[in-house]
Amino acid sequence: MAGGVESAEVVIIGGGLEGAAAAWALSQRGITDVIVLERSTVGSGMTGKSSGIVRCHYGVSSLAAMAAVGLEVFEQAEEIFGTDIGFRQTGYVVGVGESNVASMRASLAAQRAVGVQTEEIDRVDVAKMWPVADLEPFAAFGWEARGGYGDAYLTAQAFAASARSAGVRVRQGALVTGLVLQRGRAVGVRLVDGTTVAAGTVVVATGVWTRPFLAPYGIDVPIRVHREQVVMIAPGVDIGPVPVFSDLVSLQYVRADVGGEILFGNSDLSSPELADPDDYLNRATDDFVELAVDKISTRFPGLIDASISSSYAGCYDVTPDWNPVISRTDVDGLVVAAGFSGHGFKISPAVGRLVADVVVDGCSSDPRIPETDFRLSRFADGDLLTTQFPYVGAGEMR
Repeated sequence: MAGGVESAEVVIIGGGLEGAAAAWALSQRGITDVIVLERSTVGSGMTGKSSGIVRCHYGVSSLAAMAAVGLEVFEQAEEIFGTDIGFRQTGYVVGVGESNVASMRASLAAQRAVGVQTEEIDRVDVAKMWPVADLEPFAAFGWEARGGYGDAYLTAQAFAASARSAGVRVRQGALVTGLVLQRGRAVGVRLVDGTTVAAGTVVVATGVWTRPFLAPYGIDVPIRVHREQVVMIAPGVDIGPVPVFSDLVSLQYVRADVGGEILFGNSDLSSPELADPDDYLNRATDDFVELAVDKISTRFPGLIDASISSSYAGCYDVTPDWNPVISRTDVDGLVVAAGFSGHGFKISPAVGRLVADVVVDGCSSDPRIPETDFRLSRFADGDLLTTQFPYVGAGEMR
């Protein structure tokens, strides 16, 4: 009721993928006095713009472990959620040039050390999976048979439905205008209609909108909003069950999509396009379409009848080290989960669990995923979370 007062043990601001994952994970731990406040509808923000790639190929060990946790949940989605979340286990292959072979091999070994099933395979193996590709420029390939792609929107809906069935309240059309503070502690939130929701803990999971929301309280989450474009391609032939292909030579990634199309994304993130998340072009520019045509035709010369079918754009919430913030803050009772920098879908189950751990225990329950890696203070400390095995040209996302 407008002007009234409600309360919950935990209030989550944001009903996107990560907020829904946090609600789900809290409910799994028996914390069900939770309210999720979403200004529009569940998954209506950037969640639906995700490319949905599922891979564990990261040079940051804690991130690789988070992706491995996510993969386990996706594989068991039907059993856990009772519904199809769109996960398709096509496999994931990454190809590198000569300058990145050593980094790839070291990264694969580090990934295996935290439980990722990954290996190096030969060009002949990749040619069988992608017969329309020109593989000559690659010097080595990594392979995850359990990788693939999924649907972030369906996954957010599944998290939210599971949380609701456990007793979590998910309120849509509930715009939070600010925090309620008492003696430096977050004790609730205020909605645009005047409603106050009191809370023992407030979790801010507002993605690209996080920095301006928290700035008035002296909390700087150093997020820049990057517009990212995706082009959908009609291959002109039945390409079959191809794996996701991450091409770190020409810096692109492609995956199959439902209906037989190919999704194309650009892996060259050296010149980001800053954007307003409430006012950005929701399609690829002509220049980007030309780039896509050039990269696809070069790497996949066998697709002689391919054509552009559609495009869209979304925004990444990018931190200085391209890794998320999942952390308590200087305001007591306030936790932030944002800055996912394009990694958010594949790690979302682990994000939810880490948020729940931080809320309930103050620390991670998984030794492979220390909460200190994702602390907000690392930016002020100058102790960034960066890959141990950087790839020339593609370090940000690996």
